[in-house]
Amino acid sequence: MNSDSNLKIRWARLEDRFDEKFGKKPDLETVLMLIGIQELRSSRQKFNKEEKEDLMHIAVCTVLSKDGYYTLKDYDSEGWPHFEKARKLPAYSGKEQEDFLKDHVLRYFENREKEGL
Repeated sequence: MNSDSNLKIRWARLEDRFDEKFGKKPDLETVLMLIGIQELRSSRQKFNKEEKEDLMHIAVCTVLSKDGYYTLKDYDSEGWPHFEKARKLPAYSGKEQEDFLKDHVLRYFENREKEGL
């Protein structure tokens, strides 16, 4: 089995878990926003458009920080984490970039399961 089909299978399993829990399959942006909310550790339920983009940025930095692409710098006065780029990201095409990010998202959830979170 090649890695592309393995990624598709792993992503489909994640979609199924979200579908069972929330009643619909999410796209990558939705999953990133949920990770961002989780990492923000806030009980807020409403976010404006700019905050939603910030949440997705938090998620991207968080999932890529496990491989050293970003490091957590600090938190601002409102509790929002801030990251800095630690190393250059690979130069991928659109589909390759999406798959790269999906793989890191999947590993994020796999690690959280192992940690019992």
